[in-house]
Amino acid sequence: MKVIFNNDWQEVLSEFLNSESYSEIRKKLIEEYRTQIIYPPMDKIYSAFYNTSYENTKVVIIGQDPYHGENQANGLSFSVEKGIRIPPSLLNIYKELMTDLNCTMPKHGDLTKWSKQGVLLFNAGLTVRAGEPASHSKLGWGEFTDFVIKKLNEKETPVVFILWGNFAKSKASFITNPIHKIISGVHPSPLSASRGFFGSKPFSQCNDFLKENNLAEIDWQID
Repeated sequence: MKVIFNNDWQEVLSEFLNSESYSEIRKKLIEEYRTQIIYPPMDKIYSAFYNTSYENTKVVIIGQDPYHGENQANGLSFSVEKGIRIPPSLLNIYKELMTDLNCTMPKHGDLTKWSKQGVLLFNAGLTVRAGEPASHSKLGWGEFTDFVIKKLNEKETPVVFILWGNFAKSKASFITNPIHKIISGVHPSPLSASRGFFGSKPFSQCNDFLKENNLAEIDWQID
């Protein structure tokens, strides 16, 4: 189950990948995949990092947990496979995208297009048991994702960190480099979106910052 990134994450994360902490995560994962139904599929656990190299990362959107329904999770935060009904939180993200940048409503929930442009879409926990939200929250992923954020903080090129909800906001303490920008706000969940997510314009804020720093803006429209 050794992970091969085939990009610069291999070196950036080498310290953690060779640690006892990661060895323990791997042991637990092997047992979980052997005895339980786990999402996403094993080959998609690290999709966020396969799609978006460390060097190319210029936007980070942190989710909390993969979707725990059948065929939903694809390794990218908030994203689902094509052909799967768009989940409520992602639907609210799309609604804000429409009002913020006048995009049209996407027909699917696969956010691979964003990840290929330098948007790192990763969850604080990279795996979950079927039908059991947060079931892998104590598996050790927290150490891994905190390590990732600390490494992104060290980047010498500006990064936009989009932190939706209290859980994502809790990671802000690791983002201390003044060249980066934090856009924090209410989670897009139906339980909270009406309390400040709608109208927050995170996508135009992000692109304005990228443009100010001579970086290519993100084409947020999902075809």
